[in-house]
Amino acid sequence: MPIPKVLLVNDDPASLYALESLLSEAADQHVYELLTAGSGKEALRQVLLHEFAVILLDVSMPGMDGFETAEAIHSHPRSASVPIIFITAHYADEINRLKAYQKGAADYLFTPVIPQILQAKVAVFVEMTKKNILLRKKSEQLARLNQDLRVQRLQDLERINAELEQEIKDRKQAESRAHELSTRDALTNLVNRRALIQQLEHAVATSDRSGAGFALLFLDLDKFKQINDTYGHEAGDELLRQVAARLTAAVRVADVVARLGGDEFVVLIEGRAAAANAARVARKIELACALPFEIGSNRLKTAASIGIAIYPQDGANAQALMKNADTAMYHAKQNNAGPVQFFHEELNVREREREQWALELRKALAAGQLELRYQPQVDIATGRTVGAEAQLYWRHAGKGLLEAGQFLPFVQERGLLDRVDTWVITQACAQAALWQPVAVAADGAVPCIWINLATPQINADLPQTLLPAIRKHRLPPGSIGVELNEKQLQGAAEPLTQLLLQLQAGGVRAALDDFGSARSSLAACKRWQLNVLKIDRSFIHAIGNDEGGTDIVAAVIHLARALAMRIVAMGVDEDAQLDVLRALGCDSCQGELFFPPLTAAALIEHAEARQHATAIQTHSLLNDED
Repeated sequence: MPIPKVLLVNDDPASLYALESLLSEAADQHVYELLTAGSGKEALRQVLLHEFAVILLDVSMPGMDGFETAEAIHSHPRSASVPIIFITAHYADEINRLKAYQKGAADYLFTPVIPQILQAKVAVFVEMTKKNILLRKKSEQLARLNQDLRVQRLQDLERINAELEQEIKDRKQAESRAHELSTRDALTNLVNRRALIQQLEHAVATSDRSGAGFALLFLDLDKFKQINDTYGHEAGDELLRQVAARLTAAVRVADVVARLGGDEFVVLIEGRAAAANAARVARKIELACALPFEIGSNRLKTAASIGIAIYPQDGANAQALMKNADTAMYHAKQNNAGPVQFFHEELNVREREREQWALELRKALAAGQLELRYQPQVDIATGRTVGAEAQLYWRHAGKGLLEAGQFLPFVQERGLLDRVDTWVITQACAQAALWQPVAVAADGAVPCIWINLATPQINADLPQTLLPAIRKHRLPPGSIGVELNEKQLQGAAEPLTQLLLQLQAGGVRAALDDFGSARSSLAACKRWQLNVLKIDRSFIHAIGNDEGGTDIVAAVIHLARALAMRIVAMGVDEDAQLDVLRALGCDSCQGELFFPPLTAAALIEHAEARQHATAIQTHSLLNDED
């Protein structure tokens, strides 16, 4: 018996591959044959060549869209009755849904498609086609029977008619089952409870295989019943719709947002660092729900209480995880510890610590508790100061003087880190303007102040902050440099290339910081055409050991030379290290052997003293010549 055929039509290769992968298992088992088309025209060619049990058709395609393709397919007598299931990412487009059914659609699905639903719907039509093929074959056999066996033929026809009636009854039952498997909440168009449970069970199975956890956020609106009672159910429904829209905007595309019923919502977050992502998303949701809602002529305010549970430590299955997330939400609503609560108390403590660091750092910016200190970089060949690294410190009221590494890792709020970077840029450029007149070398070489960014990735707005500050203080090219680690250089290559070119065109130098400390590689230097390579202090401290530390530093210097980069050795604390670096041809270094990080005033004093000593030496030489 011929195998039924299923046609997938989508112009996006990634979406086409995703749908194909959901149905490939049954195709591999020869339940049906799977064919694909990348456009409406290609789909029409396939329809002319084959008969299909069902066609899965993308709505939005260039040229001939899904509706036009469906109309063309159904206009041909041979394919007039082929079931078509439309698939689209436009959740709230009811007009398109109606249009699809007017074009004869058998169903209309939204992405992301739940695998079990899609597989069940395709299986129904494939099974129907198999039965139709069988019926057709039996009809052909009947046609070949002896024409004289009229009575037997009538009996066979009656039996076939009964089978057809049963087939129609089975199809109606299948359509009824498919309708019952609807996955969307009618009011908000979010995933409903039934679909959420399926998603959760799938997430549990995936997590058990991969070992990666996931997070569940349980959310409840404050004062919702009061709003419902005061302004009416229509206002309450509109509030729920607006909350649903804000929740969807606050999460990633891959995250699942569901409405359980009433004013209860759930967000499922999968992927790496689920706990940290959950905390960040919860804060975004909290802030989004705290903004007023415009409903009719009323301006209503509510708030969200959010409980967070992490799989597998907070629940061994989907039901337990839901229950514990609900419990955490209840504590958030009852306690004064904050509107976001983890079920696991240790994570609550960690999150409160992060919030406390962010709060205190925000106050420190306003109170002027931050300061920059500058560690000079010394040219090994001449002993001249050729630059200085600006290092961030916080004069904390209770903890004393803190280095950046003691507080920045605890701050995850991107907006606050951007403010810190703006402050550092402003201070460093102002210091460079004061330092330049007394630090420029006799040959006119401009010393550079190097700044470190607090943000984990380069902000696209960095040139708009840094370049105007350089112009404001009339700094010559090369006065300011940016030290970047490999994590900050990760991202889309083309935008990052344009950003670095814009900075370098504005006279900003760029260095690969802490080479060798993590995943830093010379490939990054070559790709981004950086000016300077800073060798991590761990490599410098390994000079002279029995594990080839000196050879490693020599290799790094050799390769950096091949890329036309200057080399700065960090953490030079001993004369022996300096002697090796000099012999290997390293350009410059910084460390306690020369200078500790200096205050802004001490940096100026050092430059003035150096300038004064040079002037005395020059005057002495002139007198000797006379």
